[in-house]
Amino acid sequence: MLPVLQSALDRLGVKPERDGQTLAEQAPSGSSDWLIDGTERRRQRPQQPEKQALHYSGKKKAHSDKNIVVAERTRKRVVFLSQTYPGRVHDKKIADLEHIVYPPNTTLYQDTGFQGYAPTVRQTHQPKKSRAGAN
Repeated sequence: MLPVLQSALDRLGVKPERDGQTLAEQAPSGSSDWLIDGTERRRQRPQQPEKQALHYSGKKKAHSDKNIVVAERTRKRVVFLSQTYPGRVHDKKIADLEHIVYPPNTTLYQDTGFQGYAPTVRQTHQPKKSRAGAN
């Protein structure tokens, strides 16, 4: 079914970019507010111990695969989808490995999973990590 889905998305002109270095060139014009986030999908637990450790996500307490998604904030459209990584890999690490290049006028909204991620954009917005036990 994947080839059918890819073909349909391509015909509609909404197929997400898969190459982080060409995102700025292929990005739709007009939208400058983008969101970046990691998404995890559960998977069957691998039988081999090394693969189990690689795919185990301590955050989700499950074995998973992970991708980074960049979406336009106003149009709610996915513009970039990273390659798939094991669940153990941190969101910021994936973003760094993908070498995502944003259009220069971009405002990027990111969650605390991207602490320290500072791409070349106009502005980034990230919530502060809350202190444990703070009232």
